[in-house]
Amino acid sequence: MGSFSIWHWLIVLLIIVLIFGTKKLRNIGQDLGGAVKGFKDGMKEGTAEKSAEAPPQVGGQTIEGEVKEKTKS
Repeated sequence: MGSFSIWHWLIVLLIIVLIFGTKKLRNIGQDLGGAVKGFKDGMKEGTAEKSAEAPPQVGGQTIEGEVKEKTKS
């Protein structure tokens, strides 16, 4: 049970085209492409916003502190 040959894949493709039709397959491809493009744009915007909001990193310094309980006034 190895991999299928090119003829098997062509027959499967032909059956899919016969079932769904070329117009519906084209619409599915456009929708999928638009979704991928939107996802990539969102990732770029998220990365740009994250880097703009991040405070500058100060290296080599250790800040020690003590936590005190907050009392109600």
